[in-house]
Amino acid sequence: MTWNIVFEPVLPLLLVIALTLPGIAALGYAAWRGARGAPLRTAALAILVLAVLNPTIRQEEREAVPDIAAIVVDRSQSQEIGRRPAETDAALARLQDRLAREEGIETRVVSVASNPGDEEGSALFSALERALSDVPRERIAGAIFITEGQVHDVPEDAASLGFDAPVHALIVGRKNERDRRLHVVEAPRFGIVDEPVALSFRIDETAADEDATGGTATVTISIDGVPDQTVEAAVGEQTNISLALKHGGANVIEVDVAKGPDELTMLNNRAVVIATGIRDRLRVLLVSGEPHSGERTWRNLLKADPSVDLVHFTILRPPEKQDGTPIGELSLISFPTRELFDEKLDQFDLIIFDRYKRRNVLPLAYFLNIVDYVENGGAFLAASGPAFASPFSIYRTPLAAILPAQPSGETTIGGFHPRITDTGARHPVTAGLPGGETDPPAWGRWFRTIDVEVGQGKILMEAPGERPLMVLDHAGEGRIAQILSDHIWLWSRGYEGGGPQAELLRRLAHWLMKEPDLEEEKLSASVQRDMLTIERRTMEDETTPARITAPSGTVTEAALDETAPGRFAVTVPARELGLYRISQGDLDVVAAAGPLNPREFADVRATDKLMRPIARATGGGIWWVGEDAGAMPGIRTVRAGHDAAGESWIGLKRNEKYLVHAVHQAPLMVGPLALLLILGTLALAWWREGR
Repeated sequence: MTWNIVFEPVLPLLLVIALTLPGIAALGYAAWRGARGAPLRTAALAILVLAVLNPTIRQEEREAVPDIAAIVVDRSQSQEIGRRPAETDAALARLQDRLAREEGIETRVVSVASNPGDEEGSALFSALERALSDVPRERIAGAIFITEGQVHDVPEDAASLGFDAPVHALIVGRKNERDRRLHVVEAPRFGIVDEPVALSFRIDETAADEDATGGTATVTISIDGVPDQTVEAAVGEQTNISLALKHGGANVIEVDVAKGPDELTMLNNRAVVIATGIRDRLRVLLVSGEPHSGERTWRNLLKADPSVDLVHFTILRPPEKQDGTPIGELSLISFPTRELFDEKLDQFDLIIFDRYKRRNVLPLAYFLNIVDYVENGGAFLAASGPAFASPFSIYRTPLAAILPAQPSGETTIGGFHPRITDTGARHPVTAGLPGGETDPPAWGRWFRTIDVEVGQGKILMEAPGERPLMVLDHAGEGRIAQILSDHIWLWSRGYEGGGPQAELLRRLAHWLMKEPDLEEEKLSASVQRDMLTIERRTMEDETTPARITAPSGTVTEAALDETAPGRFAVTVPARELGLYRISQGDLDVVAAAGPLNPREFADVRATDKLMRPIARATGGGIWWVGEDAGAMPGIRTVRAGHDAAGESWIGLKRNEKYLVHAVHQAPLMVGPLALLLILGTLALAWWREGR
């Protein structure tokens, strides 16, 4: 409770002054003339002015409000190195204990962690501003930062802080630390498969606040987890290397630098680049055994893709046909069998036999070449017609060694809707085909199937009676596909609404050519903001938990939930910057959290250089507490304008603010009293002047 006297004029102050000045002038003139009542008249005027100013005794019931001191704790990933977490916790505990002994100080602790989605690095001052957004600026006593000193949003001057209070820093870590780090200068985003692409990087090694040069470091480059090359790179200089992307789609390029002397952390010794592989020209050999209605379907599909280099032959005149037509009048060209199936066979990415039958065009040796081509990594597709069930079937050639479906010799005629099998619902070639989710499927009918017995391979589509329509299989390092009907062209013509023939055949062709996105067993992972999403595609009914290795080396497991047949996924927090390694069985994948060259790891050495300017500008101080938390400075409260830091103490501004809960006031110069005093002094003045 406090007492004070305040004035609450009944008239505006300027008007009071204007009315008082003539009276003062008159009294001054009277005093100059020696009037004996001048002092009493002056007293009367003073009482009148005092009454108009209305002096009041005010009693306030006040409550002192505490000043706010913020402790900003750096919990970024660079603070997780070595003994820094323990040193940070010890410094925070000591600081909180000492602040708790100070009366009139309220403490707010602000912990700032790394966010993989941000490229700002350690933004401690932004976090401080958010934490104090609800605090009046005049109540802030100061801010104390516990950090290794790598703060990336330090204000340029004290005015940019937004408050008038000291800023202090407690630096954890060691002076003159050393560290080696990798900086990717230029990385490919796209590249042609098996063609060289350029990758540039620089290795920086720092010690005693200076960049070191000289010497070399061993750098290992891996693609999709397989080591590709090892180079000796000069420290402090840009290194340029050339490498080739292995396949179409995403190629994960890892760059790993060997550990340096007195290395602080390996987190900034690694980088991941995702480069998309593009096939330059896909060479496809299409051989049609005879002209038929569906022949144009294959040709249109393949010619519509500008990346496909199509070689198409249709056998119009078999060798056994002899009708006496002179050779000079024939408009046919000879089939270059030796060139295609012997000399240049391995140059094709995919071979398609469309309704082909044995007609003495290809010698058996060339079929053996096709078998070797597939087993060595090639792709073969057989789109079968009635000839596959005849004595002229290609199954009666060496191709039988790799074909998964054996003809029974029968052909079934009749309308039916092709259906996706349970296996097909899991396989990437047929899973999720538009129209296949209904029963019957929302696409047109076919009218002929070739009856077969499947000894191996996977049946993805079937006709009623469990008659196979599409069978896929692996042969050695290559792949085989069989379509056991020649009526897929009805979909392209829009018969009964048509069907997804373009999408189906596109997927089939890319699966045959081993596109990673269409692998049956695939593990993938990606980081968005601060969440890691793991996806698994499998032909099995269930999958094992994923093993996750965080950038710091911490290993956890996560169970995946089924989202669709053969599809499993899980999303877990990704709080750390760097490379996450995920493994499941014999599958491994990596995912990068954060930018290519994270600012958080650009320099992880402890330093006071960044915080010193703002500490000086606000009157604060900086202390190293990493080596001995017991030597941490004490706490004092100081008035505004006084020193806010000493060699062994931290100063916090004492603002002395309060809340007023109630006000009681009473006027000192009530009207009757003022009138009585004025009349009394005037009467005395008249009496004095009349004598």
